[in-house]
Amino acid sequence: MTLITRDNDPHEGPEPEPTRSRPAVSRFSSLDSYFQISERGSTTGREIRGGLVTFFTMAYIVILNPLILGGFSAETAATDVEGGWLAAAQVGAVTGLTAGVMTIIFGIFANLPFGIAAGLGINSFLAVSVIGDVTWAEAMGLVVINGLLIVFLAVTGARTAIFNAVPRQLKAAITVGIGLFIAFIGFVDSGFVSRTAGGPPVQLGDNGSVTTLPTLIFLIGVITMGILMARGVKGGLLIGIVTTTIIAVVVEAFLDLGFTGPDNPGGWHLNAPVIPSSIVSIPDFSLIGQFSFGAFDRIGVLAATMLVFTLVFTNFFDAMGTMTGLSKSAGLANKQGNFPRLKSALIIEGVGAVAGGGTSSSSNTVFIDSAAGIGEGARTGLASVVTGFLFLAAMFFTPLTAVVPLEVAASALVVVGAMMVAQIREINFQNFSIALPSFLTIVTMPLTYSIANGIGVGFITWVLIRAGSGRAGKIHPLMWVVAAGFLVYFARGPVTAWLGG
Repeated sequence: MTLITRDNDPHEGPEPEPTRSRPAVSRFSSLDSYFQISERGSTTGREIRGGLVTFFTMAYIVILNPLILGGFSAETAATDVEGGWLAAAQVGAVTGLTAGVMTIIFGIFANLPFGIAAGLGINSFLAVSVIGDVTWAEAMGLVVINGLLIVFLAVTGARTAIFNAVPRQLKAAITVGIGLFIAFIGFVDSGFVSRTAGGPPVQLGDNGSVTTLPTLIFLIGVITMGILMARGVKGGLLIGIVTTTIIAVVVEAFLDLGFTGPDNPGGWHLNAPVIPSSIVSIPDFSLIGQFSFGAFDRIGVLAATMLVFTLVFTNFFDAMGTMTGLSKSAGLANKQGNFPRLKSALIIEGVGAVAGGGTSSSSNTVFIDSAAGIGEGARTGLASVVTGFLFLAAMFFTPLTAVVPLEVAASALVVVGAMMVAQIREINFQNFSIALPSFLTIVTMPLTYSIANGIGVGFITWVLIRAGSGRAGKIHPLMWVVAAGFLVYFARGPVTAWLGG
């Protein structure tokens, strides 16, 4: 990963680890050999720290996923076509279980420092757009089918072929776009950026100014982590997360800010940083296996197929973009943007979608928040194993996962986003047939809040502009196929209405 430190030139790699850190790995020679820790220039300590940081920046999903998919009663939950709903406690349990198991499997077999958990795009799509027509069990059945199709594409090599067909500079643009995207997520989650009642789509804080203490703590976190990273402090992100969380706990203890809402605009955005009175909870796994393939009978084959098509495209290209960005940030990608064990990673990510549907936790995919652990130094699957076991532990210590407020996790996302944007140096902006598709890829991700949208716009404009400027012979045939698929994806609303009519 290329970091800008106080001594490094931006075009150089990170400073090498001091030689005294190497013996720490030698005591764990089996781990070192299996995970290629020394070979990738890392240490056991860095992998453990990276795994911890990834967990802390992803832990919010154990709290947020139940709020999106479930609730505490039928009145507070997203209800399906038959009035059914998912209990938040049960969703929380299967969210931690699936994330833990899949992240461990990914770490062991793909040997990459990527965490896997319920994807926020698909879970929101299910809760908002799907269950109005089908039951929750039938919606999760569609997720399972989506996952099986992705696994099939990965096993046959089609997914790898598409990945390899993407031009190197477009892959760099995807990485940069993801960096801006996760930074934008951090700004929004912290309240630093918010919607306006009218006028511009977004604004700074509340009416153009920072007015809440949680947002101020987010800024303290950004500055703290930024200073630590700039000074090359080992564990800088982890230290920053812990330090800022302690500040947040102290502030909440004295001022009792509570949760944000219409009557309390100055509160915390998801979870108040309070030390819980009880730290242990018993997970309820009742949702495992509660899926059905009845959607095709309920809404018809064409309508159900379009829903699966939407899930596959979103899942497929969100994951492809995320893995591209993370592998380049970790310094594991070659000049073409490909990384070790690519096929295994793509297969396991597809299995995560199947597992998510099978447990009703929604499709599980590679999490972009893993970039925080990579920023901490994670380079191997050992970090993922650490993250996975922490997710399994989180099932029993759910109250503790709520101590780190969303504003602190948002600080880490902004800092890591800044690191990922450094990949922009690989894009040749002097060649406008490359510059415009790359630019549109980069800006579309944060502006539409979707990695898949950014990739789609990039694919379509790449083939059209490159072909229109006399470079059609240099475009991989699969780029044309995928670009055509994205045209259908972007027009899926009218297409679905036309087929239904």
